[in-house]
Amino acid sequence: MKKNLKSIALTALSVLFGSTFLYGQEIFDINTLGITEETITPNYQFEYIPDFTYDDVARKIKTMETDMPFELNDRIFSFINYFAVRNRDYTKMVLEREAIYFPMFDEILAKHDMPSDIKYLAIIESGLNPRARSRVGAMGLWQFMPATGRMYNLHTNYDIDDRMDPELATDAAAKYLKSLYKMFGNWELALAAYNCGPGNVRKAIRRSGGKQTFWGVYDYLPRETRSYVPQFQAIMYLMRHVEDHNLYLEEPTYPIAYSKIQFNQELDLEQLAALSRICIEDLEKLNPSIQNRLIPASHKHLALKVPASKASLIAENKAEFKEAVALTNERIVELRTTVAAESGIKATAVPTGDLITYKVKSGDVLGSIAQRHGTTVTNIKNWNNLSSNTIRVGQNLKIYSNKPISNPTNVTLAENSISTNGSGSKVYTVQPGDSLWLISKKLNGVTIDQIKKLNNLNSNQIKPGQKLIIG
Repeated sequence: MKKNLKSIALTALSVLFGSTFLYGQEIFDINTLGITEETITPNYQFEYIPDFTYDDVARKIKTMETDMPFELNDRIFSFINYFAVRNRDYTKMVLEREAIYFPMFDEILAKHDMPSDIKYLAIIESGLNPRARSRVGAMGLWQFMPATGRMYNLHTNYDIDDRMDPELATDAAAKYLKSLYKMFGNWELALAAYNCGPGNVRKAIRRSGGKQTFWGVYDYLPRETRSYVPQFQAIMYLMRHVEDHNLYLEEPTYPIAYSKIQFNQELDLEQLAALSRICIEDLEKLNPSIQNRLIPASHKHLALKVPASKASLIAENKAEFKEAVALTNERIVELRTTVAAESGIKATAVPTGDLITYKVKSGDVLGSIAQRHGTTVTNIKNWNNLSSNTIRVGQNLKIYSNKPISNPTNVTLAENSISTNGSGSKVYTVQPGDSLWLISKKLNGVTIDQIKKLNNLNSNQIKPGQKLIIG
Protein backbone atom coordinates (compact mmCIF):
# COMPACT_ATOMS: atom_id res chain seq x y z
CA MET A 1 0.00 0.00 0.00
CA LYS A 2 2.85 2.38 0.90
CA LYS A 3 4.52 1.63 -2.42
CA ASN A 4 1.26 2.40 -4.26
CA LEU A 5 0.84 5.69 -2.39
CA LYS A 6 4.45 6.63 -3.19
CA SER A 7 3.89 5.80 -6.87
CA ILE A 8 0.72 7.91 -6.98
CA ALA A 9 2.47 10.82 -5.29
CA LEU A 10 5.39 10.71 -7.75
CA THR A 11 2.97 10.59 -10.67
CA ALA A 12 1.07 13.61 -9.34
CA LEU A 13 4.29 15.55 -8.86
CA SER A 14 5.44 14.74 -12.38
CA VAL A 15 2.15 16.09 -13.73
CA LEU A 16 2.39 19.22 -11.60
CA PHE A 17 6.00 19.98 -12.42
CA GLY A 18 6.06 18.64 -15.93
CA SER A 19 5.18 21.81 -17.85
CA THR A 20 7.12 25.01 -18.35
CA PHE A 21 5.71 28.41 -19.11
CA LEU A 22 6.95 30.99 -21.58
CA TYR A 23 5.33 34.38 -21.18
CA GLY A 24 4.78 36.96 -23.87
CA GLN A 25 2.76 36.26 -26.97
CA GLU A 26 3.57 32.54 -26.78
CA ILE A 27 1.74 31.17 -23.73
CA PHE A 28 1.02 27.41 -23.76
CA ASP A 29 2.12 25.43 -26.81
CA ILE A 30 2.46 28.41 -29.15
CA ASN A 31 6.23 28.77 -28.94
CA THR A 32 6.94 29.77 -32.53
CA LEU A 33 8.42 33.10 -31.38
CA GLY A 34 8.95 32.69 -27.64
CA ILE A 35 10.31 34.99 -24.97
CA THR A 36 13.83 33.81 -24.16
CA GLU A 37 14.43 36.37 -21.41
CA GLU A 38 13.31 33.92 -18.74
CA THR A 39 11.40 30.67 -18.41
CA ILE A 40 9.15 30.16 -15.43
CA THR A 41 8.43 26.68 -14.08
CA PRO A 42 5.33 26.24 -11.93
CA ASN A 43 6.29 25.92 -8.25
CA TYR A 44 3.39 24.57 -6.26
CA GLN A 45 3.49 25.15 -2.51
CA PHE A 46 0.33 23.12 -1.80
CA GLU A 47 -1.41 26.32 -0.74
CA TYR A 48 -5.17 26.57 -0.53
CA ILE A 49 -6.66 26.99 -4.02
CA PRO A 50 -10.40 27.75 -3.91
CA ASP A 51 -12.67 25.72 -6.15
CA PHE A 52 -14.59 27.56 -8.82
CA THR A 53 -17.00 26.53 -11.54
CA TYR A 54 -17.71 27.74 -15.03
CA ASP A 55 -20.99 29.26 -13.84
CA ASP A 56 -19.25 31.08 -10.97
CA VAL A 57 -16.83 32.76 -13.37
CA ALA A 58 -19.58 33.52 -15.92
CA ARG A 59 -21.62 35.38 -13.28
CA LYS A 60 -18.63 37.49 -12.25
CA ILE A 61 -17.76 38.35 -15.84
CA LYS A 62 -21.32 39.55 -16.49
CA THR A 63 -21.03 42.06 -13.63
CA MET A 64 -17.58 43.34 -14.63
CA GLU A 65 -17.45 47.04 -15.48
CA THR A 66 -15.22 47.36 -18.52
CA ASP A 67 -15.00 49.12 -21.88
CA MET A 68 -13.84 45.80 -23.35
CA PRO A 69 -16.68 43.38 -22.47
CA PHE A 70 -16.56 39.71 -23.43
CA GLU A 71 -18.56 36.53 -22.90
CA LEU A 72 -17.06 33.46 -21.25
CA ASN A 73 -16.44 30.33 -23.30
CA ASP A 74 -14.48 27.10 -22.80
CA ARG A 75 -11.31 28.54 -24.32
CA ILE A 76 -11.22 31.55 -21.99
CA PHE A 77 -12.18 29.39 -18.98
CA SER A 78 -9.23 27.04 -19.64
CA PHE A 79 -6.84 30.03 -19.51
CA ILE A 80 -8.43 31.28 -16.28
CA ASN A 81 -7.86 27.82 -14.81
CA TYR A 82 -4.25 27.92 -16.00
CA PHE A 83 -3.41 31.27 -14.41
CA ALA A 84 -5.44 30.64 -11.23
CA VAL A 85 -4.45 27.01 -10.59
CA ARG A 86 -1.69 25.54 -12.74
CA ASN A 87 0.65 28.53 -12.83
CA ARG A 88 -0.10 30.64 -9.80
CA ASP A 89 3.55 31.71 -9.51
CA TYR A 90 3.32 33.53 -12.83
CA THR A 91 0.21 35.39 -11.69
CA LYS A 92 1.90 36.30 -8.41
CA MET A 93 4.94 37.53 -10.30
CA VAL A 94 2.90 40.01 -12.33
CA LEU A 95 0.99 41.04 -9.21
CA GLU A 96 4.34 42.01 -7.69
CA ARG A 97 5.13 44.21 -10.70
CA GLU A 98 1.64 45.71 -10.97
CA ALA A 99 2.33 48.62 -8.59
CA ILE A 100 5.40 49.63 -10.61
CA TYR A 101 3.73 50.01 -13.99
CA PHE A 102 -0.08 50.17 -13.72
CA PRO A 103 -0.35 53.77 -12.46
CA MET A 104 1.76 54.93 -15.44
CA PHE A 105 -0.28 52.76 -17.83
CA ASP A 106 -3.54 54.27 -16.53
CA GLU A 107 -2.23 57.82 -16.97
CA ILE A 108 -1.03 57.31 -20.55
CA LEU A 109 -4.10 55.33 -21.65
CA ALA A 110 -6.37 58.04 -20.23
CA LYS A 111 -4.41 60.67 -22.16
CA HIS A 112 -5.18 58.77 -25.37
CA ASP A 113 -8.82 58.14 -24.36
CA MET A 114 -8.20 54.37 -24.34
CA PRO A 115 -9.83 51.67 -22.17
CA SER A 116 -7.80 51.24 -18.99
CA ASP A 117 -8.06 47.45 -19.36
CA ILE A 118 -5.59 47.63 -22.27
CA LYS A 119 -2.90 47.62 -19.56
CA TYR A 120 -3.44 43.90 -19.01
CA LEU A 121 -2.09 43.24 -22.50
CA ALA A 122 1.42 44.04 -21.24
CA ILE A 123 1.11 41.02 -18.91
CA ILE A 124 0.54 38.75 -21.90
CA GLU A 125 3.25 40.46 -23.94
CA SER A 126 6.08 40.62 -21.43
CA GLY A 127 5.04 39.59 -17.94
CA LEU A 128 5.55 43.29 -17.04
CA ASN A 129 9.28 42.97 -17.67
CA PRO A 130 10.62 46.04 -19.54
CA ARG A 131 13.70 44.07 -20.65
CA ALA A 132 11.76 41.09 -22.04
CA ARG A 133 13.22 39.94 -25.36
CA SER A 134 11.71 37.54 -27.89
CA ARG A 135 13.72 35.21 -30.12
CA VAL A 136 12.83 37.30 -33.16
CA GLY A 137 13.93 40.62 -31.67
CA ALA A 138 10.74 42.05 -30.13
CA MET A 139 11.59 44.02 -27.00
CA GLY A 140 10.11 45.70 -23.95
CA LEU A 141 6.86 45.77 -22.03
CA TRP A 142 4.87 45.91 -25.28
CA GLN A 143 7.18 43.75 -27.43
CA PHE A 144 7.83 46.09 -30.35
CA MET A 145 9.82 44.83 -33.32
CA PRO A 146 12.49 47.31 -34.53
CA ALA A 147 10.57 48.37 -37.67
CA THR A 148 7.24 48.90 -35.88
CA GLY A 149 9.07 50.71 -33.10
CA ARG A 150 10.61 53.17 -35.56
CA MET A 151 7.13 53.94 -36.91
CA TYR A 152 6.30 55.27 -33.45
CA ASN A 153 9.63 57.01 -32.79
CA LEU A 154 11.12 54.17 -30.72
CA HIS A 155 14.70 54.11 -31.96
CA THR A 156 17.43 51.62 -31.16
CA ASN A 157 21.20 51.74 -31.21
CA TYR A 158 23.87 49.85 -29.32
CA ASP A 159 23.55 51.98 -26.16
CA ILE A 160 19.85 52.94 -26.00
CA ASP A 161 16.74 50.95 -26.90
CA ASP A 162 13.63 53.15 -26.69
CA ARG A 163 11.43 50.06 -26.87
CA MET A 164 12.53 49.27 -23.30
CA ASP A 165 11.59 52.73 -22.03
CA PRO A 166 8.31 52.00 -20.17
CA GLU A 167 6.74 55.43 -20.80
CA LEU A 168 7.78 55.82 -24.46
CA ALA A 169 6.79 52.24 -25.30
CA THR A 170 3.40 52.54 -23.54
CA ASP A 171 2.66 55.77 -25.42
CA ALA A 172 3.59 54.05 -28.70
CA ALA A 173 1.47 50.98 -27.88
CA ALA A 174 -1.53 53.20 -27.10
CA LYS A 175 -1.18 54.96 -30.47
CA TYR A 176 -0.74 51.71 -32.36
CA LEU A 177 -3.67 49.96 -30.67
CA LYS A 178 -5.87 53.01 -31.18
CA SER A 179 -5.11 52.97 -34.92
CA LEU A 180 -5.90 49.24 -35.06
CA TYR A 181 -9.23 49.82 -33.29
CA LYS A 182 -10.13 52.51 -35.83
CA MET A 183 -9.18 50.07 -38.57
CA PHE A 184 -11.38 47.18 -37.35
CA GLY A 185 -13.94 48.85 -35.05
CA ASN A 186 -13.62 45.97 -32.59
CA TRP A 187 -11.22 45.60 -29.65
CA GLU A 188 -10.86 41.84 -29.97
CA LEU A 189 -9.84 42.15 -33.63
CA ALA A 190 -7.56 45.09 -32.76
CA LEU A 191 -5.76 42.94 -30.18
CA ALA A 192 -5.48 40.11 -32.70
CA ALA A 193 -3.95 42.53 -35.21
CA TYR A 194 -1.46 43.71 -32.57
CA ASN A 195 -0.31 40.11 -32.28
CA CYS A 196 -0.25 38.90 -35.87
CA GLY A 197 -0.51 42.10 -37.94
CA PRO A 198 -3.52 43.77 -39.59
CA GLY A 199 -2.85 41.95 -42.87
CA ASN A 200 -3.44 38.53 -41.28
CA VAL A 201 -6.65 39.75 -39.64
CA ARG A 202 -7.96 41.09 -42.96
CA LYS A 203 -7.10 37.76 -44.58
CA ALA A 204 -9.01 35.90 -41.84
CA ILE A 205 -12.03 38.19 -42.37
CA ARG A 206 -12.00 37.43 -46.12
CA ARG A 207 -11.65 33.67 -45.58
CA SER A 208 -14.51 33.68 -43.06
CA GLY A 209 -16.85 35.20 -45.61
CA GLY A 210 -16.69 38.71 -44.21
CA LYS A 211 -17.33 38.07 -40.51
CA GLN A 212 -16.28 41.00 -38.32
CA THR A 213 -15.78 39.40 -34.88
CA PHE A 214 -12.81 37.60 -33.34
CA TRP A 215 -14.74 34.39 -32.74
CA GLY A 216 -16.23 34.62 -36.22
CA VAL A 217 -12.76 34.61 -37.82
CA TYR A 218 -11.12 32.48 -35.08
CA ASP A 219 -10.49 29.40 -37.26
CA TYR A 220 -8.74 31.49 -39.92
CA LEU A 221 -6.28 33.30 -37.65
CA PRO A 222 -2.69 32.16 -37.01
CA ARG A 223 -2.48 29.52 -34.30
CA GLU A 224 -0.83 31.72 -31.65
CA THR A 225 -3.36 34.55 -32.18
CA ARG A 226 -6.25 32.20 -31.42
CA SER A 227 -4.86 31.87 -27.90
CA TYR A 228 -3.61 35.45 -27.56
CA VAL A 229 -6.97 37.21 -27.14
CA PRO A 230 -8.45 34.59 -24.74
CA GLN A 231 -5.27 34.85 -22.63
CA PHE A 232 -5.78 38.60 -22.37
CA GLN A 233 -9.42 38.16 -21.38
CA ALA A 234 -8.53 35.53 -18.77
CA ILE A 235 -5.96 37.87 -17.21
CA MET A 236 -8.42 40.80 -17.35
CA TYR A 237 -10.87 38.71 -15.31
CA LEU A 238 -8.33 37.24 -12.90
CA MET A 239 -6.62 40.53 -12.01
CA ARG A 240 -10.02 41.78 -10.85
CA HIS A 241 -10.67 38.70 -8.71
CA VAL A 242 -7.32 37.74 -7.21
CA GLU A 243 -8.78 37.50 -3.68
CA ASP A 244 -11.43 35.03 -4.87
CA HIS A 245 -8.60 32.73 -5.94
CA ASN A 246 -6.46 33.27 -2.83
CA LEU A 247 -3.75 35.06 -4.80
CA TYR A 248 -2.07 37.18 -2.15
CA LEU A 249 1.43 38.64 -2.02
CA GLU A 250 3.38 37.77 1.11
CA GLU A 251 5.54 40.86 0.65
CA PRO A 252 4.14 43.74 -1.44
CA THR A 253 6.49 45.36 -3.94
CA TYR A 254 6.88 49.12 -3.84
CA PRO A 255 8.19 51.12 -6.81
CA ILE A 256 11.28 53.30 -6.39
CA ALA A 257 10.22 56.95 -6.08
CA TYR A 258 12.11 58.95 -8.68
CA SER A 259 12.65 62.36 -10.24
CA LYS A 260 13.82 63.17 -13.76
CA ILE A 261 17.00 65.15 -14.39
CA GLN A 262 18.20 66.27 -17.81
CA PHE A 263 21.95 66.72 -18.25
CA ASN A 264 21.86 67.46 -22.03
CA GLN A 265 25.20 65.74 -22.60
CA GLU A 266 26.80 62.33 -22.89
CA LEU A 267 26.68 60.69 -19.48
CA ASP A 268 28.63 58.07 -17.51
CA LEU A 269 26.11 56.33 -15.25
CA GLU A 270 28.71 54.46 -13.22
CA GLN A 271 30.47 57.73 -12.38
CA LEU A 272 27.15 59.40 -11.52
CA ALA A 273 26.25 56.49 -9.23
CA ALA A 274 29.62 56.70 -7.47
CA LEU A 275 29.46 60.47 -6.94
CA SER A 276 25.86 60.52 -5.71
CA ARG A 277 26.08 57.20 -3.85
CA ILE A 278 23.22 55.74 -5.83
CA CYS A 279 23.17 51.97 -6.32
CA ILE A 280 23.98 51.43 -10.02
CA GLU A 281 21.39 48.62 -10.11
CA ASP A 282 18.72 51.13 -9.02
CA LEU A 283 19.69 53.44 -11.88
CA GLU A 284 19.47 50.53 -14.33
CA LYS A 285 16.10 49.47 -12.91
CA LEU A 286 14.72 53.00 -13.28
CA ASN A 287 16.18 53.40 -16.80
CA PRO A 288 15.84 50.00 -18.53
CA SER A 289 16.34 51.50 -22.01
CA ILE A 290 19.99 52.34 -21.18
CA GLN A 291 22.04 49.32 -22.22
CA ASN A 292 25.67 50.08 -21.39
CA ARG A 293 25.54 52.37 -18.35
CA LEU A 294 26.03 55.40 -20.57
CA ILE A 295 23.95 57.96 -22.42
CA PRO A 296 25.45 58.57 -25.88
CA ALA A 297 25.36 61.76 -27.96
CA SER A 298 22.35 60.44 -29.91
CA HIS A 299 20.23 60.58 -26.73
CA LYS A 300 21.92 63.40 -24.80
CA HIS A 301 18.53 65.07 -24.18
CA LEU A 302 17.18 61.95 -22.47
CA ALA A 303 15.72 62.72 -19.02
CA LEU A 304 17.45 60.39 -16.57
CA LYS A 305 15.37 58.94 -13.73
CA VAL A 306 17.17 59.08 -10.38
CA PRO A 307 15.91 58.03 -6.91
CA ALA A 308 13.93 60.91 -5.41
CA SER A 309 16.10 60.81 -2.30
CA LYS A 310 19.13 61.85 -4.38
CA ALA A 311 17.44 64.28 -6.79
CA SER A 312 18.04 67.38 -4.65
CA LEU A 313 21.73 66.58 -4.18
CA ILE A 314 22.25 66.20 -7.93
CA ALA A 315 20.14 69.26 -8.85
CA GLU A 316 21.95 71.52 -6.38
CA ASN A 317 25.37 70.40 -7.65
CA LYS A 318 24.44 69.92 -11.29
CA ALA A 319 27.32 71.99 -12.71
CA GLU A 320 29.91 69.96 -10.80
CA PHE A 321 28.19 66.69 -11.64
CA LYS A 322 28.01 67.51 -15.37
CA GLU A 323 31.77 67.93 -15.58
CA ALA A 324 32.53 64.86 -13.49
CA VAL A 325 30.21 62.46 -15.40
CA ALA A 326 31.17 63.57 -18.92
CA LEU A 327 32.13 60.71 -21.24
CA THR A 328 35.44 60.21 -23.05
CA ASN A 329 35.94 57.81 -25.97
CA GLU A 330 38.09 55.58 -23.76
CA ARG A 331 35.38 55.48 -21.11
CA ILE A 332 32.71 54.56 -23.71
CA VAL A 333 34.77 51.55 -24.82
CA GLU A 334 35.41 50.58 -21.19
CA LEU A 335 31.72 50.73 -20.21
CA ARG A 336 30.56 48.80 -23.27
CA THR A 337 33.20 46.14 -22.72
CA THR A 338 32.35 45.81 -19.02
CA VAL A 339 28.61 45.42 -19.61
CA ALA A 340 29.22 43.01 -22.50
CA ALA A 341 31.48 40.88 -20.29
CA GLU A 342 28.93 40.85 -17.45
CA SER A 343 26.25 39.76 -19.92
CA GLY A 344 28.45 37.10 -21.49
CA ILE A 345 28.39 38.92 -24.83
CA LYS A 346 31.43 38.78 -27.09
CA ALA A 347 33.09 42.21 -27.25
CA THR A 348 33.07 43.79 -30.70
CA ALA A 349 33.57 47.10 -32.43
CA VAL A 350 30.23 48.90 -32.14
CA PRO A 351 28.76 51.33 -34.68
CA THR A 352 26.34 54.03 -33.62
CA GLY A 353 23.74 53.25 -36.27
CA ASP A 354 20.15 52.11 -35.76
CA LEU A 355 19.43 48.44 -35.15
CA ILE A 356 17.71 46.81 -38.13
CA THR A 357 16.66 43.30 -39.03
CA TYR A 358 17.97 42.31 -42.47
CA LYS A 359 16.40 39.37 -44.30
CA VAL A 360 18.95 37.46 -46.38
CA LYS A 361 18.14 37.37 -50.11
CA SER A 362 19.30 35.05 -52.85
CA GLY A 363 22.89 35.89 -53.82
CA ASP A 364 23.71 37.64 -50.53
CA VAL A 365 27.04 37.04 -48.80
CA LEU A 366 28.20 38.52 -45.51
CA GLY A 367 30.80 40.69 -47.24
CA SER A 368 28.29 42.50 -49.46
CA ILE A 369 25.79 42.86 -46.59
CA ALA A 370 28.48 44.36 -44.34
CA GLN A 371 29.60 46.80 -47.04
CA ARG A 372 26.02 47.86 -47.71
CA HIS A 373 25.49 48.75 -44.04
CA GLY A 374 28.84 50.34 -43.27
CA THR A 375 30.12 47.61 -40.94
CA THR A 376 32.31 44.48 -41.00
CA VAL A 377 31.75 40.77 -41.44
CA THR A 378 33.20 40.17 -37.96
CA ASN A 379 30.67 42.51 -36.39
CA ILE A 380 27.72 40.85 -38.13
CA LYS A 381 28.96 37.42 -37.06
CA ASN A 382 29.37 38.53 -33.46
CA TRP A 383 25.98 40.29 -33.33
CA ASN A 384 24.27 37.12 -34.59
CA ASN A 385 26.47 34.46 -32.91
CA LEU A 386 27.55 33.06 -36.28
CA SER A 387 30.46 30.60 -36.18
CA SER A 388 31.03 30.70 -39.96
CA ASN A 389 30.30 32.88 -42.98
CA THR A 390 27.47 30.61 -44.09
CA ILE A 391 24.03 32.26 -44.26
CA ARG A 392 20.78 31.06 -45.79
CA VAL A 393 18.06 32.75 -47.82
CA GLY A 394 15.30 34.04 -45.54
CA GLN A 395 17.53 34.19 -42.46
CA ASN A 396 17.10 37.31 -40.29
CA LEU A 397 20.30 39.13 -39.30
CA LYS A 398 20.56 41.75 -36.55
CA ILE A 399 22.67 44.65 -37.89
CA TYR A 400 23.58 48.04 -36.45
CA SER A 401 23.49 49.90 -39.75
CA ASN A 402 25.36 53.14 -40.40
CA LYS A 403 23.82 53.59 -43.83
CA PRO A 404 20.15 54.16 -44.79
CA ILE A 405 18.70 51.42 -46.95
CA SER A 406 15.68 51.51 -49.20
CA ASN A 407 12.65 49.72 -47.89
CA PRO A 408 10.64 48.08 -50.71
CA THR A 409 7.70 47.55 -48.34
CA ASN A 410 7.51 51.25 -47.55
CA VAL A 411 7.77 52.12 -51.23
CA THR A 412 4.89 49.78 -52.04
CA LEU A 413 2.81 51.18 -49.19
CA ALA A 414 3.50 54.71 -50.38
CA GLU A 415 2.57 53.91 -53.99
CA ASN A 416 -0.71 52.33 -52.88
CA SER A 417 -1.56 55.46 -50.87
CA ILE A 418 -0.97 58.01 -53.67
CA SER A 419 -3.75 59.39 -55.86
CA THR A 420 -4.44 62.51 -57.92
CA ASN A 421 -6.92 65.21 -56.86
CA GLY A 422 -9.16 67.38 -59.02
CA SER A 423 -6.40 69.95 -59.55
CA GLY A 424 -4.00 67.34 -60.88
CA SER A 425 -1.81 67.38 -57.75
CA LYS A 426 -0.46 64.16 -56.29
CA VAL A 427 -2.09 63.37 -52.94
CA TYR A 428 -0.91 60.97 -50.23
CA THR A 429 -3.47 59.42 -47.84
CA VAL A 430 -2.07 59.21 -44.31
CA GLN A 431 -1.98 55.62 -43.01
CA PRO A 432 -2.25 54.48 -39.34
CA GLY A 433 1.14 54.91 -37.70
CA ASP A 434 2.36 57.48 -40.24
CA SER A 435 4.39 60.53 -39.23
CA LEU A 436 5.75 63.27 -41.49
CA TRP A 437 9.22 61.82 -41.00
CA LEU A 438 8.06 58.34 -42.04
CA ILE A 439 6.17 59.71 -45.07
CA SER A 440 9.26 61.66 -46.21
CA LYS A 441 11.25 58.40 -46.03
CA LYS A 442 8.60 56.55 -48.05
CA LEU A 443 8.53 59.29 -50.70
CA ASN A 444 12.10 59.70 -51.84
CA GLY A 445 12.91 63.33 -52.60
CA VAL A 446 10.06 64.89 -50.59
CA THR A 447 11.16 66.59 -47.36
CA ILE A 448 9.13 67.29 -44.22
CA ASP A 449 9.37 71.06 -44.84
CA GLN A 450 8.05 70.65 -48.40
CA ILE A 451 5.06 68.61 -47.18
CA LYS A 452 4.27 71.22 -44.51
CA LYS A 453 4.50 74.12 -47.00
CA LEU A 454 2.37 72.36 -49.62
CA ASN A 455 -0.34 71.68 -47.03
CA ASN A 456 -0.09 74.84 -44.87
CA LEU A 457 0.75 72.79 -41.79
CA ASN A 458 1.84 74.66 -38.67
CA SER A 459 2.93 71.52 -36.81
CA ASN A 460 3.93 67.91 -37.48
CA GLN A 461 0.56 66.58 -36.28
CA ILE A 462 -1.31 64.43 -38.85
CA LYS A 463 -4.03 61.80 -38.59
CA PRO A 464 -4.98 58.63 -40.51
CA GLY A 465 -7.14 59.34 -43.56
CA GLN A 466 -5.83 62.91 -43.96
CA LYS A 467 -5.00 63.91 -47.56
CA LEU A 468 -1.58 65.51 -48.06
CA ILE A 469 -0.47 67.18 -51.29
CA ILE A 470 3.00 65.84 -52.17
CA GLY A 471 3.57 67.35 -55.62
